[in-house]
Amino acid sequence: MPELPEVQTTVNGVRKYLTGLSIIDAWTDYASKFHANKDNIQNPAFFARFRNEVKGTKITGADRRGKNVLIRLSNGKTILIHMKMTGHVMYGAYEKRANGKESWIATEPGPLRDDPFNKFVHFVLALSNGKAMVLSDMRKFAKVTLIDSNRMDESLHLSTHGPEPLDKKFGVAELKAAVFKKPNGPVKQVLMNHEVISGIGNIYSDEILWRAGVHPLEKIKDISDKKWPVIHKAMKETLKNGIDFGGDSMSDYRNILGERGKFQNRHRAYRRTGEKCSKLGCTGIIKRIKIGGRSGHFCDTHQKLTRGRR
Repeated sequence: MPELPEVQTTVNGVRKYLTGLSIIDAWTDYASKFHANKDNIQNPAFFARFRNEVKGTKITGADRRGKNVLIRLSNGKTILIHMKMTGHVMYGAYEKRANGKESWIATEPGPLRDDPFNKFVHFVLALSNGKAMVLSDMRKFAKVTLIDSNRMDESLHLSTHGPEPLDKKFGVAELKAAVFKKPNGPVKQVLMNHEVISGIGNIYSDEILWRAGVHPLEKIKDISDKKWPVIHKAMKETLKNGIDFGGDSMSDYRNILGERGKFQNRHRAYRRTGEKCSKLGCTGIIKRIKIGGRSGHFCDTHQKLTRGRR
């Protein structure tokens, strides 16, 4: 699932390429009985209203909240896109074809057209410059909805989100205040809880804890006071590195031009099972364990559980 750096990379692309363009029309082939009566374009009745509200509006900017892309419109509404497991937003030249079933195809050579992960187009905004913003979503789990721009934080889609870890006001004290809402939780699970801290998932929690030298099973209450500044610094640095390297494309994430990110080449723990730890002077090996149904990767030497427990 795209995490904070991937979502921010997408937002940066929307700002660069889409700001100032108008939406001519909207299309989707999402249609799920599971989403009946929900404010999600996977509900056909909602999509009809969505389409009417966005047609003719201008894209005025974009933001991020947690793992959500927020595209602001000139009519006071914001399109919210949660890319879920396999979704990613792209922009380019597309045309609609009907070969027994309507589909949208990129028309120019390059990753938009040639990368197989970019071909699962299920949502399209046709734009005033003749190009389109599309959502490729292989597993069809993504969420697209419409919320009031001046009441976003009150939206059911955003109201439970915790603080943003890259916010300038998010210091060590704010980090501790957030995570100590779950004092008995394993630190990896707590970092991944969007109601505690927004935007961190499986990849970046592993990388943060490797950098900080903290075992993923360590309970929040058992982490020493001197470790919290280290975790805070590791969190900021790791997430910023993820953005600087264009996100993580170990799976199917692609940026707005359909290109792969490069953070997967910087992994120190995530999916490095059995490899020697790359920390200078460390002789450990990267291990994999299950934590709450998810995989956790860590060094068996410099990420020890404290107090000799477990």
